[in-house]
Amino acid sequence: MKDGALVRKLERVAPLADADRSALAELARDARELDARRTIIREGDRPDHVHLILDGWAARYKLLPDGARQITAFLIPGDFCDLHVTLLEVMDHSIATITRARVAFIPRGRMEALAARPHLARAFWWATLIDEAVLRAWIVNIGRRGAYEAIGHLMCELYLRLRAVGLTTDHSYRLPLTQEELGDALGLTPVHVNRILQRMRADGLISLDRGALTIHDYRRLEEASGFNPNYLHIAEPVRP
Repeated sequence: MKDGALVRKLERVAPLADADRSALAELARDARELDARRTIIREGDRPDHVHLILDGWAARYKLLPDGARQITAFLIPGDFCDLHVTLLEVMDHSIATITRARVAFIPRGRMEALAARPHLARAFWWATLIDEAVLRAWIVNIGRRGAYEAIGHLMCELYLRLRAVGLTTDHSYRLPLTQEELGDALGLTPVHVNRILQRMRADGLISLDRGALTIHDYRRLEEASGFNPNYLHIAEPVRP
């Protein structure tokens, strides 16, 4: 697993026992390498595995009848794609890789056994609640924030989520998203996304070069996007 991303993420709730850590490490045993933009699971499928991103990026999305796509989450190392399938029988959305990715396919029975461990059960529940909190923030992005604010808000969120699992360098991180994918997450056209990114560069807030995003002034970007990280429940402050 990418630098123990899942353990780092779950230990934000509480320290895990060595036995719990070992059990989580075993989840990578049934990992598969998937190419970029490959479907992991489709809406309507009846899954018998839970999927965990070990390396790379993926996305949750819904397809409209006319073929339009709404991305509802970006998934990074340490993220479960679909913990809910241990309770729900049918997928109500689809999940696909964005980049080349390594994904663990975890049998439902193994996840149920892990959830029987009290500390892990609490950590899994916490992870699910954070997913819901992120979705609420995205709804506000689409419904109430302007394009400049919404894109800045997403950049701040991804920075903190990636930093929490050790995938940032200073204020830089890999952002392997096309303008179309950013638009599909925020309800914007690729042309509009391009214009906003140019404005952010001109304002000295960011640079984006060959899939690497650098935030030059995190505090200014936070203020410009109205970003409040409280929904991520990350305790440590971000230094300017």
